[in-house]
Amino acid sequence: MKILLTNDDGVHFEGLRVLYAKLTPRHQVTVVAPDRERSAIGHAITLSEPIRASQVSMNGGGSGYAVTGTPADCIKLGLLEILDTPPDMVIAGINPGANVGVNLNYSGTVAAAKEAALCGIAAIAVSMDGRDTDHYSEAADFVLQLAETVHARGLPAGTFLNVNMPNVSLSQTAGVRVSRQGLPANSEYFEKRLDPRERPYYWQGGEAQKFDPHPEIDGSVLEEKYISITPVKCDMTDYQTLEMLKGWKISI
Repeated sequence: MKILLTNDDGVHFEGLRVLYAKLTPRHQVTVVAPDRERSAIGHAITLSEPIRASQVSMNGGGSGYAVTGTPADCIKLGLLEILDTPPDMVIAGINPGANVGVNLNYSGTVAAAKEAALCGIAAIAVSMDGRDTDHYSEAADFVLQLAETVHARGLPAGTFLNVNMPNVSLSQTAGVRVSRQGLPANSEYFEKRLDPRERPYYWQGGEAQKFDPHPEIDGSVLEEKYISITPVKCDMTDYQTLEMLKGWKISI
C-alpha cells in the first residue's frame, strides 16, 4: 500500500516517527509534514506567502519532507507535487491529545484527513488521549492493522475516520467502539494581562470537555478506555434543515 503520512505537530514529532517505523516494513510510506508545530490550526491553507519543502532524514534511513505550510497544505503539496502517483491512503498522526467533540473543528490532524477525503483518498486521523504517553508504539500497531482493514474494505467517497485512543497499553484498552461526534458545552475563557507598557493582551484557555456517559459518543467512549472510531463526512449540508427551508418559500 502506498501511504502519505502527515501530522500537525511537526515532522520530527515522536508520534509520527513511531508510526512511520511501524508502517514502512510493509508499506511504501512518504512523509509530508509541517516543519514545526501547527496544532489547532484547523483546515487553514497558505495563500499569502510561498510554501517550501525540504527533505529531512527519517528513522530507518528513509527521507521525508518538512513543509513550511499547514497540515492541509501538506496534503495538497504531497498529492499535487511530491508524489508521482496518488497514494492509497493518507494517515495523519499520531497526535498527542484527543480530537473528540468540538475539537474536530480546530484540529490540524483531522483537517489533514479531511483534505485527503476531499481529494478522493481514503484517510485516517489518529490521536491519543493525553499529552505525555509511553504508548505510541502499541498505538501504531493498531493503526497499521486498521489501515490495512480500511484498504481492504474501502470507505465511502468523502468520508474519513477519526480515531482516538486511550492513553493506556493495548492490553488495558477496553476494546473498540464505533462512535459519533459529541458536542458538549465548551467552557472557554480569556485571561487578560498587561505588558510592561500597560497594554492589554490575552491568553486563550478552556476547561476539558465534559461528556455525559453514552456508549456511542466519542469523548465518553474514550473516557471508558475504549478506542473510538468515528466516521466523518466532508459534506456538511444539513439535509433535514434543507428540506425544511424549501418549505419556507423564501423569495426576493
